[in-house]
Formats: sequence, structure tokens, C-alpha cells
Amino acid sequence: MFCLGAVQFVNVLDFMMVMPLGPDFAKDLGIPLSHLGYIGGAYTASASVAGVAGAFFLDRFDRRQALVVALLGLFVGTLAGAASTGLYSLVAARVLAGMFGGPATSLSYSIIADVVPNERRGRAMGAVMGAFAVSSVFGVPAGLELARHGGWRTPFIGVAILGAIVAVLSYRALPPIRAHLARVRPRETWKETRALFRADVGGALVLTFVQMMASFVVVPNISSYVQDNLGYPRDRLGLLYMVGGSVSFVAMRYVGRLVDRFGSAPIGTFGAILVSSVTWAGFAVYPPLIGVLPLFCAFMLGVAFRNVPFNTLATKVPRAEERARFSSVQSAVQHFAAAIGAFAAAQMLTERPGGGLDHMPRVAWLSIVLAMSAVPLLWLVERRVRRDASGADAGHAMRAP
Repeated sequence: MFCLGAVQFVNVLDFMMVMPLGPDFAKDLGIPLSHLGYIGGAYTASASVAGVAGAFFLDRFDRRQALVVALLGLFVGTLAGAASTGLYSLVAARVLAGMFGGPATSLSYSIIADVVPNERRGRAMGAVMGAFAVSSVFGVPAGLELARHGGWRTPFIGVAILGAIVAVLSYRALPPIRAHLARVRPRETWKETRALFRADVGGALVLTFVQMMASFVVVPNISSYVQDNLGYPRDRLGLLYMVGGSVSFVAMRYVGRLVDRFGSAPIGTFGAILVSSVTWAGFAVYPPLIGVLPLFCAFMLGVAFRNVPFNTLATKVPRAEERARFSSVQSAVQHFAAAIGAFAAAQMLTERPGGGLDHMPRVAWLSIVLAMSAVPLLWLVERRVRRDASGADAGHAMRAP
């Protein structure tokens, strides 16, 4: 789990650090603040395309080898970001990073599903997804401080080097993971991939899209909004992510256990209500009803209660021989939704002549509507998964001698 957590840490940090650094490189490269969503969306759109492509071949390789290749590609793309000279070159670098970052995530989740039984998977997912919080606690603040003292390119270089180290660590620490290959039949890739679009996974993919779009109409613009609209000082931005990430890290350790005990739907419903309430209080209302630091902490807490249940449930949908393909398709849908959300927000927002973003309440209400519409889908998918699991158990019992 430590090695997979390290993979997720680098992957999440590579993606997360771009958003709080946005105002820094926007000023240096002459990029309008309202266009920062295009940079975040470039990564997720590319990761979406890579996820679709990966569905055709990822299950045909040793998971360890595929993961190492993905990490090395992420290293190259992140390093290219440090060499960017304007909007278009930075977008191209993020496209390259997304081509490999998306498969790295889906492969990590596939490995968890391969080695961890269903009854303990919520705790395992909570532990590995804790990388999101750790990157907020340590990675993003460190990146922000590096940028403050050495320029915005420095964090890109640092994350690229860290990614190369984790690639070597993964190759040395993880055993070959090939058990799934015995269940994959040659020359039937398209037929097997098409089978993923049956009714029992359709709901999970729709839920993925709605949930991710709900997050990414808001997330890429938080740093700019709190600095330029709410007057939060740049030199305290690292503290904001550190405290918020600490809250998320602690929450994720316990949310996974709650999911194992009570199920994904009840815990995920609570998370959707919490994150929607915080989005309303902090972004739909101006001035916000709560301060920036408690707002960010509550937002991170809500995200933990929403994301861990969903990702745990998603690992229970595919069959063993379908896991990497399902995760790849899910990653494609996830990143496509994030790109659509980021691009939609970029279209809705405008930059004020004196600095700051206009129309943030519109973006917040769109996020709230999407977040709450995911709740009935969450219950439907969990009901279907439990019914299928009961049917499978009954079938095994009938075949038992």
C-alpha cells in the first residue's frame, strides 16, 4: 500500500499543484485568470482520451510494468511544463502529462482490486486515497513555497524528479502482477471492452461523470478566487492547503472504515450534502458566510466523505478480468467530466478589470445541482452491486460439492 500511495501522491501532486500555482504562472506568462480552467482541463481531457485507449490493452500487461511506463511518461510531461513559455506550450505539456497520469491512477486502483478482498477494500482505498490529503498537507505547500522563492517552474522540476524516483521504487518494490492475464483471452479485446458497457456498469460511469464535473467547475478556480476576490494573502496559501489537507487526511482514514461498516451510499450521501452546503456558504454567497480557512477545511472534509465511498463502490463493479479496462474507461469518463467542468467554468467566469473573478455564484450553483443529482445514482449503483454479489454467492453455493 505504501508504494501505491507514493504513486498516487506524485500523480495527485502533479495535477493539484497546477491549480494553486495558477495566479503565479498566469502573471509571468501573461495568461488571463479566467483561462486557467483551460490549463487544468487540458490535463483531464488528455487523461480521458488515454483512458479510452488504455481500455483496449492495459489488461494484457503485467500491472507493474504498465505502471512504471505511465510514471516515466508523467515525468517527461511534468518536466516539459517547467519549460513552457506561454499558454499554448503549457497546455501542450499538460496534455502530455495527462496521457500518462490518467492510466497511472487506473492501474493503481486495479492493483488494489487485485490484491485486497471486498470486505477490506474501503479501508485500503481510504489509505491510498489519503495520498490526496498528503499532497495537500505537504506537497502543495512545499510547491507553493518553492515557487515563492525559486519561481513557478521549480515545483514542476521537483515533482518530475520525484516521479522518476517513485517509478524506480515501484519497479523494485512491487512484485509482478500477472494473475489477471490467465483470464484474458487473446484477440478478443474489443469484445471484452464492449462488455463493460452493460447495464451494471452504466450507472457507475454516469455517477463518475456527474460527481467529477460537480467538483471541477469549482476546484480549478479556488486559488484565484480566495486570493483575488476574498483577499487571502499569497504567503499564507501554503498554510491553507496544509491545514485543509490535514483535515482530509484524518477524515479519509476513518471514512473508509465507515464505508466498510455502513456501505457507500449512506456515507456518500452525507458527503454530498456536506460539500454542497459548503459550496453554497463559501462560493454561492458573497461575501462568504465563513472565513477562508474554515471554508477550505470544510470543503476538503466534504470531498473526503464523498469520494472515498464512491471509489470504493466503483472497485466492486467489474469482474476480476475486467478491472484494468473498467478502471481505464472510468478514468476516461472521470477526466472527461473534469475537463468539461473546467472548460464550462472558464466560459462562465470573467476577469474583472481590477482583478478577481466575476460570476462565481453561477459556477457554485452548477456544482451544487450536479453534486446532489449524484445521490440517487449512488444508491442505485450500490443496490445493483449488492444484488449481483448475492447472486454470485448463491451460484457458488449451488456449484459447491
